[in-house]
Amino acid sequence: MSEVSISDYLLTHLERGGGVPMNRQLYGLLRDGILGGAMLPGLRVPPSRALAVDLAVSRNTVTYAYDQLIAEGYLEARTGDGTYVADTEPDVARLPAAAGDAAEAAESSLLSGRGERLLSGTGASSAQWGAFMPGIPDITRFPNEVWSKLQARHWRRIAPGLLTYGDGAGYQPLREAIAGHLRTARSVNCTAEQVIVTSGTHQSIQLASTLLGEMGDTAWIEDPCYWGTRNVIRSSGLAPLPLPVDEEGMQMPEEALRTPPRFIFVTPSHQYPLGPVMSLARRRLLLEYAARNQVWVIEDDYDSEFRYSGPPLASLQGLDSHERVIYLGTFSKTLFPGLRIGFMVVPSALASRFARANAELFRDGQSFLHAVLADFMHEGHFSSHVRKMRQLYAERLACLQAAIHTELGGIALPSGGDAGLHLALGLPAGANDTAISQAAKSRGILTRPLSAYYAEPSSARPGLMLGYAAVPTERIPVLFGQLAEEIRGQLCHSDTHT
Repeated sequence: MSEVSISDYLLTHLERGGGVPMNRQLYGLLRDGILGGAMLPGLRVPPSRALAVDLAVSRNTVTYAYDQLIAEGYLEARTGDGTYVADTEPDVARLPAAAGDAAEAAESSLLSGRGERLLSGTGASSAQWGAFMPGIPDITRFPNEVWSKLQARHWRRIAPGLLTYGDGAGYQPLREAIAGHLRTARSVNCTAEQVIVTSGTHQSIQLASTLLGEMGDTAWIEDPCYWGTRNVIRSSGLAPLPLPVDEEGMQMPEEALRTPPRFIFVTPSHQYPLGPVMSLARRRLLLEYAARNQVWVIEDDYDSEFRYSGPPLASLQGLDSHERVIYLGTFSKTLFPGLRIGFMVVPSALASRFARANAELFRDGQSFLHAVLADFMHEGHFSSHVRKMRQLYAERLACLQAAIHTELGGIALPSGGDAGLHLALGLPAGANDTAISQAAKSRGILTRPLSAYYAEPSSARPGLMLGYAAVPTERIPVLFGQLAEEIRGQLCHSDTHT
């Protein structure tokens, strides 16, 4: 290509009156020509004045394109001699040939083995609102006006420290509010210095796994368990060992006890997803075992604020006299998931190191939201909101339980309804809970198959996870009636094929 052909090429491809400015079009066409090999290194491009005349554009338009290409290395200006295409061809001869196995691996997958393992067990749904999506609070009842006033108050007297990177442990007044609440409501033994504010449970698990575990370390997990826990553990390089759950919580078989893990991940106050409470005898055994074998216990107390029968249960951390328990909590269930604020309580000896690591890995920057939430808690709005929602959720739970009895009495057995925002609806053996969930989705009803929470399909119990917190009470009977139609239809279909 010559200088003349460059002008002809540009005249052919420029779009007059288009949405893209002429200077950007000119820049893009010249760059693409150089990268595509049509304009070879050493080729002299037309002078800016001459090209402007040929294209009937202003000289500034051409100058802009040339200057940008010179700045990015595509062109080079030679004083007194003009502007030329720069030599940017890579010297591929210097590159060693790709190893056969490496080339084949690159073709087979773009992801690492760790990435493949992570994505093989994903559970996050694109739909996060509606009946009967588990784990979602009724965000329509959140006190928006109170929150807005607290935000406005901080904006009026905004401090620079609230708009820059935050402290690795989180905003100090928020940590004080969290520690005070946990001591009173959950019997957690802690000070504000032990509280590390995170963006949620996933980040808390990743931080603990990174700081306290090595690649390949074993981590006991409940089976079934929250899919996010299992996936974060796996992606952190730990080896999860699923242990079955019964009416007393996680079982600890003799065979497993003979080989201590590095971590034990549990939801003792309300096992997720089945709902049993870990018995006191098993809690004490777990803590004694952890102390003797230097095991870290990760207690996920994800929805402990909502208990509907009897007094609130004390945390596992509150029983620990050896500082082997790391306590995790979140505001996603009590306030709203989009807030993305969680917390962890770590032993005093680890607090400063967790804070430094949190700052190094995640660079917290939500200090403004932390300040608003701290005021929300200190002024009593948090406790008031939780009390109101506990009463509302108890009403909705009772309504759902009644609907289950009416529609599926003797067919399906609910469990885990004493606390939380969901219950697990057990189905008869052989039921295809995945098919039921998919069929219900076509009706606009969201639920999760219980079998998806098990580590191995062969040991999975069929059932459905039913979230009731975000469903208006008056709509529960109608919507569950539609779901029950799908359940009965699938069960009849299964019977005809057995």
